[in-house]
Amino acid sequence: MSTAGDGDVVDLTDQAQRVVHGSGIGAGLCTVFVAHSTCGVTTIECEPGCNADFNAVLEALAPRARRWEHNVRNADTNGHAHVRAALIGPSVSVPVRGGRLAVGTWQRIVCVDVDDRPRDRTVLVQLLGG
Repeated sequence: MSTAGDGDVVDLTDQAQRVVHGSGIGAGLCTVFVAHSTCGVTTIECEPGCNADFNAVLEALAPRARRWEHNVRNADTNGHAHVRAALIGPSVSVPVRGGRLAVGTWQRIVCVDVDDRPRDRTVLVQLLGG
């Protein structure tokens, strides 16, 4: 999938549910994983206010403007993105019950691209169950 970077939050819940439905499993575990070091996967109420708040907290924890060794050593500009992605983590696992993801009413599975530029991302969905 393509992302805009800079804190772009992409809702993956429906895509993950399609994978669950297509698999035919009724109960188990669905893991959603992003195979990149400047992108993370988590759950959140995916709406503009929560997304903005989440990105504001990431900026406070790992500000873009500070000196990053990654940038100095690699002539790069995304040291903050690597740290933010590590804080988020690359995956979430969600129970599957009755052939459906067992997410809360407002809970969504999201990919957060924290890099400083648009990217193409690979997201893997793996199921365990029967």
